[in-house]
Amino acid sequence: MSDDETPRDLLDRLTADEDRLVLDRFDEDDAWRLGVALVTRARAADLPVAVAIRRNGQRLFHAALPGSAADNDDWLQRKMDVVDRYNRSSWYVGTRFRVEGGDFDVDARRDPRAFAAHGGAFPLRVRGVGVVGSVAVSGLPQADDHALVVEVLTEFLSAP
Repeated sequence: MSDDETPRDLLDRLTADEDRLVLDRFDEDDAWRLGVALVTRARAADLPVAVAIRRNGQRLFHAALPGSAADNDDWLQRKMDVVDRYNRSSWYVGTRFRVEGGDFDVDARRDPRAFAAHGGAFPLRVRGVGVVGSVAVSGLPQADDHALVVEVLTEFLSAP
């Protein structure tokens, strides 16, 4: 969220990202290509992140880059569980609770050890099907985790 962006503005932007970033299909090969694209971008910027992609509960891709830690894997799981539960990005869910005057960790009635509504996990939505999984990054501030996923997913969707 930028300094002049309100939580409501952020929620609108997150909604627009989810509406725009819809896949025509998503299989194991797509997961590999998307995961490699994320790792390539993160390596180029020397980012200490872990990356995961999951479809229908099956982990199809995982990478832990230098500087990441086991805690990042825990964050990946917790953020992806938010996507699975709400079919929205993990940052959208946390932001929506704040816009409505709440706090996800208190008001969602979900165990915060199992769910993290922080930026970095994004739904993999297939046109005509719905959400089939998620892609997530952990290791940076939540806005940066989210931005990395959105930037790479945008490029992935525009690739031939």
